[in-house]
Amino acid sequence: MVRSSRSVGAMSYVNIGGPVALGILGAILIWAVGDSVSGVDLGLIGTILLAGAAIWLVLGLIFNSRRSVRSTQATTYTDQGHVTDRETRA
Repeated sequence: MVRSSRSVGAMSYVNIGGPVALGILGAILIWAVGDSVSGVDLGLIGTILLAGAAIWLVLGLIFNSRRSVRSTQATTYTDQGHVTDRETRA
């Protein structure tokens, strides 16, 4: 009996570097910067950046989970010449 299998789809990963960097920048502007610029509310800008980072991360996870379906196909050959194909999706 000979068994072979191959991966049809590849698992993707989420790139979280962008949302994390944006969130850190927003958090710094909210809680660590004590200076002020006339006409600019740095706390509001930090809040907007932090919210944008959260939305970016959630959307990235949602859209990546749709693409990360993995399919494996296995074929088994017996001594009598019977061939069995099996495909699994996870």
